[in-house]
Amino acid sequence: MEMAGLCPMITKPTRITSHSASIIDNIYTNIYGEIISGIFIVDVSDHLPVFLIYEKLCFDFVQDNTPIVIRDKSSKALEAFKEDLKKQNWDHVYVSNLNDAYNSFMTTFITLYNKNCKMIKIRGQDKRNTHCPWMTNGLKNACKKKNYLYKLFLKLRTKDAEVKYKKYKNKLVSIIRIQKKDYYTKLLDKNKNSIRNTWSIINTVLHKNKAKSYIPNYFTKNNVDIFGKEEIVNEFNDFFVNTGPTLSQHIPKVNTDNDCNIAENVNSIFLERVHGNEILSIVNKLANKKSNDYTDMNMLLIKNIIDAVIEPFTYICNLSFTTGLFPDHMKVAKIIPLFKKGNKNDFSNYRPVALLSQFSKVLEKLFVIRLNKFIETYKILSPSQYGFRANHSTATALMELTEEITNAMDNKQFLVSIFVDLQKAFDTLDHEILLQKLYKYGIRGVAHQWVASYLKDRSQFVEVNDTKSNFCNITCGVPQGSVLGPILFLLYVNDIVSASNVLKCILFADDTTLFYTGKNINEVLQTVENEFQKVLHWFNANKLSININKTKFMVFTCKEKDIGARLSIQGLEIERVHEVKFLGVLIDEHLTWKSHTERVKTKLSQTVAVLHKVKESLNKNALLLLYNSLIIPHLTYCIEVWGNACKTYLDPICILQKRALRVVNGSGYRAHTNPISLQLGTLKFNELVELNVLKCMYKAHQKTLPENLQNRFKKKESKYNLRGSDFFCKPKFRTKPKERCISVHGVNLWNSLECEIKTSKSIHCFKKSVKLILMDRYKDAM
Repeated sequence: MEMAGLCPMITKPTRITSHSASIIDNIYTNIYGEIISGIFIVDVSDHLPVFLIYEKLCFDFVQDNTPIVIRDKSSKALEAFKEDLKKQNWDHVYVSNLNDAYNSFMTTFITLYNKNCKMIKIRGQDKRNTHCPWMTNGLKNACKKKNYLYKLFLKLRTKDAEVKYKKYKNKLVSIIRIQKKDYYTKLLDKNKNSIRNTWSIINTVLHKNKAKSYIPNYFTKNNVDIFGKEEIVNEFNDFFVNTGPTLSQHIPKVNTDNDCNIAENVNSIFLERVHGNEILSIVNKLANKKSNDYTDMNMLLIKNIIDAVIEPFTYICNLSFTTGLFPDHMKVAKIIPLFKKGNKNDFSNYRPVALLSQFSKVLEKLFVIRLNKFIETYKILSPSQYGFRANHSTATALMELTEEITNAMDNKQFLVSIFVDLQKAFDTLDHEILLQKLYKYGIRGVAHQWVASYLKDRSQFVEVNDTKSNFCNITCGVPQGSVLGPILFLLYVNDIVSASNVLKCILFADDTTLFYTGKNINEVLQTVENEFQKVLHWFNANKLSININKTKFMVFTCKEKDIGARLSIQGLEIERVHEVKFLGVLIDEHLTWKSHTERVKTKLSQTVAVLHKVKESLNKNALLLLYNSLIIPHLTYCIEVWGNACKTYLDPICILQKRALRVVNGSGYRAHTNPISLQLGTLKFNELVELNVLKCMYKAHQKTLPENLQNRFKKKESKYNLRGSDFFCKPKFRTKPKERCISVHGVNLWNSLECEIKTSKSIHCFKKSVKLILMDRYKDAM
């Protein structure tokens, strides 16, 4: 080290015991001058911390006392605002021109808002002065004594001094843990009626209090660094606005009639009149979000005052539906850039979060209710579409896919599936094509004009740290974060199912998988390749961009021997994978669920470690809340699809769940979990699988499953009202994957249930009855 010109800075022992003292932690430097170095006498480890201070590298940290400006939204301010709204004369709103009516309404609304909810200055907290709130003066004095005993031990280095120090330290640690747990127990009990405060306390213990995401002070574009705040937000806005049009320009142009595959609906939608009670019901059901729109209002504020402005706003909504116009001031979106991953100084590594007008969400929801009713009445949406629809979910989409795969395996066939990746599908949607399709589906007249007005002349601006960009017009795509946008997208891609008469498909919004089955793998691949050309033609005609590099294909088979399969589209080879993530679940080519169970096991291991970390600080109720929030979602997500996998893959998950239950209950490492489950009122993994499968079967019994899935369940026919009339027919199966499917396993579970449970009045009552039966198993096993 000396030959390299490096000198040691630490000259005192860093690890001291009663029988030895050694310098095994050091700092070496080749810098000479004003340097201060040494060791800290603290007992955080059996190694003493070392430090070095170099004068030229020191900075003066000055506390930022700049006051923070916020809006006063106290209960007193909101009450005064509400009273002023009630006293207001709204006659100036009742005019025939929609934009004049809404502008007049908002002018008065914002004037009273600024009057009562004024901007106030508050000083930020000095974070350096934070302390452990459970530390009493007595405990602080005890800590000083503990530190004195530690220094005394380092000085004397005798066995007696070491024993005395360690005994005192262990007792103090135990007392501090008890004090900390009591503090959080009282705090949680005090806030038990507020779930927001409860999670705030738990996150404090977990050290998960959200740090404010920051935007770098410079960005790079075309190898040029941009430093100006205004220039940065304007570049952000240009990037977000031009993403869709830029992708559209690279899509090959085709000469075709975009709506040729859509059968014209002779019926037309009628926009029913809006009533005040309907608006109140919608507003009350909307999420309590605190994010502010461009007028500096959030949904919590609207919920507080909506009854004070219900009459003028109802008039505006009815005027909008009768004139077929959407208010211009509702078309403005505030965009917040959210970092995804990669280089923080690159605009492309951010995604836009759109904050729309709060009142526009209500008006959109009113239209969506009428649109959904029309769609359901005339069954406009394809049964293959599972996204953003009532009684449809990712679980039902995956169930449908696994049923198709296992049917192919059972019939000794191959199933080739292409998992399509679309680039910015919501951003490239063409307004003209959408309006043509809507007309075919029956959205005509005033409703058609209303949607056209909703899409036209929309604008947005980007805001970063109170710096706002210029406004930019949006020329394509549906509004991000809107209520209506997802439904419009479903109608836009609805006719993809008719692009090929051979390939079947399963859709979840823009997540698309197309598949075909057959006994000869070469013929299947050739058919898929030919038919996918038609689908690709449909994508190009509808100006949707496929990312070929991220589009994958899989060959599902029960044969263990690997089959060499290749697939190419327009000269570009599509990558074959042996497992793929679809709708959050890892699927492998033999449908063993091995990869997904491994992923769940990893997630559970991390969460159990978190429970271990905080068990000394939180009481049983708080730990149970953490268990239900962090463990159960990983266990139950699509559990009806993969939860009946091979026992070898599921056992580690069961073990980890039991470990988590023991931590929550404060039980020993090998304690039996049946009594714990009974005490906590929670089900173990196998019973969770059974419960979720039976819930799906109850929906099949009530005929509320999606159409394609419902058709797979047939009731036993009988001329008489016998006990077995609620039984489903047992399908034949040959392979294990098929036996584990809900169409077989679920039917067996359902048919073994008692009739009284099957006839439950609601899904809630059914779930409650089944859970009682499953919990009784734990009693019987004890």
